[in-house]
Amino acid sequence: MSASHLHLSPDPTRALAQLKAATDRCRECPIGEHATQSVFGEGPVHAALMVVGEQPGDQEDLRGRPFVGPAGKLFDRACADLGWPRDSIWVSNAVKHFKFELRGKRRIHKTPSQQEAAACLHWLESEIAQVRPRALVALGATAARALLGRPVAVMKERGQWHEGRRGERVLVTLHPSALLRGDPSQQHEAYAAWLADLALASDLALATPRRGEHAPTSR
Repeated sequence: MSASHLHLSPDPTRALAQLKAATDRCRECPIGEHATQSVFGEGPVHAALMVVGEQPGDQEDLRGRPFVGPAGKLFDRACADLGWPRDSIWVSNAVKHFKFELRGKRRIHKTPSQQEAAACLHWLESEIAQVRPRALVALGATAARALLGRPVAVMKERGQWHEGRRGERVLVTLHPSALLRGDPSQQHEAYAAWLADLALASDLALATPRRGEHAPTSR
């Protein structure tokens, strides 16, 4: 079932819960067949800022929540360093299921294909339509392509505001997992540069959501 076939509630909190349940049943690409569950976004409805990553990782897949694994912990650290209240931001992913390959008993992350990300795009767009953020942060190439509708050279376009496919403002930067994979000797400088990118969205991260509603989470 696609988002267009859902009869969504006029209440955004309920509509987001409907979308979450529908993504769990989605089999429009092969990823959902092997994942534990879908991982939908969470945060305050009508948050001023929405942060979009690539896809859930192993821990997110098991726990059903976005940004709770190693990359999520680095994002939490960045929020703390920038003074961003994490619970004031809507966090999500461009792809809602975890794509992996087995190596022994370990599940190793695999980047979603363009076709898989495209199959998931309508879920992301429906999510954005309900949250109605004033701007978005794209973490990494998969998220940036989904939001901007074109291939994105992240290292060249990072730290800049761009116009999204629907006219929204989109800030492009690295996914935190890229920093975790980077050269340890350059980690301090890479983290400082990433913080500088994110800081461009600080006025939005610190803004009060237009309503005091929160979408249900799986905490």
